[in-house]
Amino acid sequence: MLSSNQIGAIYMAISALSFSIMDILVKLMSVSYPIGEIVFFRGFFGLIPILFIVPKDRYRNFFQTNKLAMHLTRAIVGAIAMIGIYLGVKFLPLADAIAITFAAPVFATIFSIFILNEKVKIYRWIAIVIGLLGVLVILKPGTAMFTLYSLFPIIFCVGFGLIAVLIKKLSETEPDYLIAIYFTIVLIVVGFVSLFFDATMPEPKDILPLVLIGITGSTGNIFLTMSLRKGAVSTVTPIKYLSLVFATISGIVIFNEIPHITTYFGALLIILSSMIIFKREQIKNIQPVLTRQI
Repeated sequence: MLSSNQIGAIYMAISALSFSIMDILVKLMSVSYPIGEIVFFRGFFGLIPILFIVPKDRYRNFFQTNKLAMHLTRAIVGAIAMIGIYLGVKFLPLADAIAITFAAPVFATIFSIFILNEKVKIYRWIAIVIGLLGVLVILKPGTAMFTLYSLFPIIFCVGFGLIAVLIKKLSETEPDYLIAIYFTIVLIVVGFVSLFFDATMPEPKDILPLVLIGITGSTGNIFLTMSLRKGAVSTVTPIKYLSLVFATISGIVIFNEIPHITTYFGALLIILSSMIIFKREQIKNIQPVLTRQI
């Protein structure tokens, strides 16, 4: 019989694998298809896993909410953040893009200070500094290795910071599936509108990968939430960093990308920063919002 922590760890591993498959597919498909079209497929087919977790008694009124404006704000910011990470995955080595996204909780902590008026003591301030330093190490500003494309994952991190605050407020009264539904519908709308400006008719061989982008993206979010509900944060959180291992391996094998040593050093600093933040939030009994939950 598996313990709650073991089940939570399994869920987190499934989440990390799902997101990694999505990232690989996005990088592959972005060579032939515009990002807006990929966002449409992410939203449209991302509805499939979500519908499995909607309670049957909410089928007729699952859009019902008293916080429509907050849902839409969270969804629009989430769509911008998703476009940011998709562009990062397209233009950057996969390991670099994923490593930078690990800094998202750092930005979430920064926004919680100014928006939620949370009191942040010395430990989390140290974590913020370490995390931002890790981002700078990966970005390598001022060197020949710096590229403006590196800013796309930063857009994701900033967007995630706002999303984390909004999710904390929404979660007080709104179920997870409702938050996910509104986000996914906005993705569909944004992606659909983009088709009028730039679209490529999918080739038969690409339909399955495009569909899987939606399914794996939503599956990753669902299992991430389930993992947090089932296992202790300190137990399940480290497993999500398997994403960097998957990104490194797939980057080398599929895309012939050899990450620079600074990527791993920066990622180590960011991971250390995130672990400090999660540990302090656990002590303060604050519900954490993990990277990629958008």
